[in-house]
Amino acid sequence: MQLSGTPYEERLTAPRSWWLISFLVGLAMALILLPFGTLPLLGGLVGGTAVAAVMASSYGSLRIRVVGDSLIAGEAKIPVTALGATQVLDAEEARAWRTYKADTRAFLLLRSYIPTALKVEVTDPDDPTPYLYLSTRDPQGLAQALEAARKAAA
Repeated sequence: MQLSGTPYEERLTAPRSWWLISFLVGLAMALILLPFGTLPLLGGLVGGTAVAAVMASSYGSLRIRVVGDSLIAGEAKIPVTALGATQVLDAEEARAWRTYKADTRAFLLLRSYIPTALKVEVTDPDDPTPYLYLSTRDPQGLAQALEAARKAAA
């Protein structure tokens, strides 16, 4: 497999505030366990923080990549030859496509803390998915990488 002309990789990491919230969950667990003594208090602090941090990390571990002739978005791997036109969505337009404009057959890779997105048409006649909605911090860069990969595959 050859690499695309414009490689693209993005990890949809959780925002920094979620790590503070993870600590606050641990603090809440520590306060719940305070009546049972110091050792349970410390266990609640460490355990609650660790569990919340693992959850935040796993939610923010999705990646979007353009590798060779494929778009890999989370668990999905789609050949770029099956993709059509791209549309860069600003925050307002992305919200519209997440809500009232959304098609229930579409593939949505949503992250609520990322305001912008890229909408990619699916041109494969055998695929019932009309489009891909990908939350991304750099929709223009992803669109350019898809176009470069499409030209390289042709």
